[in-house]
Formats: sequence, structure tokens, C-alpha cells
Amino acid sequence: MYRSFVRPLLFKFDPEKVHYFTFDFLKTLFKIPGMASMFQARFVVEDARLEREVFGLKFKNPVGLAAGFDKDAKLYRELGQLGFGFVEIGTVTPKPQPGNEKKRLFRLKEDSAIINRMGFNNEGVEAAVRRLRKNNGEVLIGGNIGKNKVTANDVAAGDYLFCFEALFNFVDYFVVNVSSPNTPNLRELQDKEPLTRLLLQLQGRNNTRPKPKPILLKIAPDLTDSQLMDIIDIVAESKIAGVIATNTTISREGLKSPDKKEVGGLSGKPLRKRATEVIRFLSEKSNRAFPIIGVGGIHSPEDALEKLEAGASLVQLYTGFIYEGPGLIKAINEAILDKEDQK
Repeated sequence: MYRSFVRPLLFKFDPEKVHYFTFDFLKTLFKIPGMASMFQARFVVEDARLEREVFGLKFKNPVGLAAGFDKDAKLYRELGQLGFGFVEIGTVTPKPQPGNEKKRLFRLKEDSAIINRMGFNNEGVEAAVRRLRKNNGEVLIGGNIGKNKVTANDVAAGDYLFCFEALFNFVDYFVVNVSSPNTPNLRELQDKEPLTRLLLQLQGRNNTRPKPKPILLKIAPDLTDSQLMDIIDIVAESKIAGVIATNTTISREGLKSPDKKEVGGLSGKPLRKRATEVIRFLSEKSNRAFPIIGVGGIHSPEDALEKLEAGASLVQLYTGFIYEGPGLIKAINEAILDKEDQK
């Protein structure tokens, strides 16, 4: 139904406007008595064999929602009822910011992809905290944190520390986003020296807490093998919990869509192969020293299994969720169970 009716209807309209319309629609829909139970019966797969313990947290299933979809923590409860094992909110910044000028979100239907240059548009970390206070613990939440556009790189650590402190009591794990291509000069923070310094500062603050929380690093798919080796060294030195591989790409190789030249980060099917390569490289070269969350181009159960077989402990959806609908979550979990049965 989603691919034959809902998606064609939604894809007739501007993608950013449809995004906010969908949020409002789902919020209203889930307020109808019995609607949440109906969605859970349709999409949620419950089975103890799907449970995963990763970086000290227990996930009810390994399929999560990547950051960027629910930036301001407005829909995490409803998304949890669609079958996600965890939801990552953000990227949030200390102060609210509008992001880049519109139009800034493009569907590449011929490529099953999206280009975005949103620019960390969000209502600020305090707005997210107000909404996360209502979480009753049923949804495992990741907090993806970044810096404001006006904050210079040499003082960016202050922005990350501010968000870390504000969110600490309301998320289960943190993600440091230095890999978005849509904030000027942000990716310079991926260089070994500034990244090591940033992560050590965050870990230092984390370790002052009675119960520190997992901190992960989200990396770009455009890193070279040498830079990926640096990432392995940085994880070891900073002792962060793991890596999310990968963010969007600036590559446009092999695209067919008319909007392929738009500036921004590309996500979706064209990213599948490279994201899997990065996961496999990090897993093998580090001797599986740390957990990896695999994201990028997952549009089918086979794509998710590919990530898990390459070395990912968990996977996340974003563009695949938009193109394939919530049935993809269920299909992936069922495929994982089928694979368990074959053992």
C-alpha cells in the first residue's frame, strides 16, 4: 500500500513540506484510540532473538532510525511504535538555527536517493530536551549533537559540550556529528588532531559522571583508507564507544536524476556500496575492536544483512524509510530471524 498509493501521493509535493505534513498527520493519527495498537500489530516484530546488547545498552531489535528525520524529538514515540528498535534525534545545536536557504531538499527518484543541504536546521537543544522529558523509557534514544553555524571550529568543542550536558539525562547514547557536508568547514573537524582533541574533551566530561554514556562518532563515506585508519586510532585513543558509518556523501558518481548536481549530501541507494565498504574496512582493520552502526543505502532486507555481515552490530534507516515505508523495518527484522533459523 505504501509504495503503490502513499508514496506516489506524497512524492507529488515539495519534500520538505511533505516531511512536516507527515509529522503533523502521524501525531494526529496516533491520538485516535486504538491506532497505536493497530500500527504495532502491523509493523512491530517482537522476538527475543532480535535483542542486541551493544556498548552496554539493550536494543529490542537492531533496526534504528538515523538522525536527520526527527531533528527536534517531535515524533520519537510514534516512530518507536512503527517498529524501530531505537531512534536517533538531531542533529541538535546549542542555539536554534534556521539552516540553509530553501529549496534545500531534493528527491532523486531515478536513483532512489535524496540530496539535502539542510544545514543543521533545528529548534535548539533545549527544545529537544523539553520533548524528551516525556519519554517514558519505552524508546531507546540517541542524541546526535553538532555545532552552530556561527561557531568557529577552534571553539566548537564548547557547542558539543553544551549539547552533551543538556541532553545527558534524556538520551541513552550520544553521536558526535562532524561529518555533515552542509555546515561550512565542519568536516575539517574530522582531521586527526582536532577530532582527537574534541573527543577527549567529551570523554573527559563523560567520565566525571557516575554512569558515563556511550559516545559514538559519525563519519563521512568520503574518507580515504588512510583517514579511516586515523579513525581507528582516534577511537582507541579517546576510548569512545563506537562509530556510525556513514553520513551522506558529496560524490555524484553514476547518478541519473536531473537534480544530481545540486549541492549537499547524497543519501539513498547510491551510497549502499561505499557505506558497506567503510564498515568492512573499519571492522577488519580494527579486528572488530569497537561496535559499528551501519547506515547508508538500506532499501531492502538484503541491504541490511549486507551491513551486518560486513561488521555492523546495528543498522539505521533514513532514505530507505522514506522510499520504502515502515514495512521495511518489519521486513528487515523478519529477515534477521529467518537467518537465525537457518543456523
